[in-house]
Amino acid sequence: VHLQASGGGLVQAGGSLRLSCAASGSSLDLDDMGWYRQAPGKQREFVARITSDSVPNYADSVKGRFTISRDNAKNTVYLQVNSLKPEDTAVYYCHVVIRVGQERHNYWGQGTQVTVSS
Repeated sequence: VHLQASGGGLVQAGGSLRLSCAASGSSLDLDDMGWYRQAPGKQREFVARITSDSVPNYADSVKGRFTISRDNAKNTVYLQVNSLKPEDTAVYYCHVVIRVGQERHNYWGQGTQVTVSS
């Protein structure tokens, strides 16, 4: 399984980006898909998650500004990030849970850098 994240960049405060993460592999049975982020000197933190039934869940710090969605036909999860703040600067990692029988396997993407200037 390979996760390819893209869409990061440098934006001014108040700007927007759309992050994408595509999962590839054979016979993928995707469960939850989501995003985490890690700022310099800080631990990786949860940002948003979406279930296989497209039920979203957000960290309090991003509610109302970020929107997670998924396209099951494309095995892709998206994160629309609006009203960006300098404190949103981080490497954003996608996270995917894949069902294999009764097991759940976790996979991480390589990360995409989001930098917000003030």
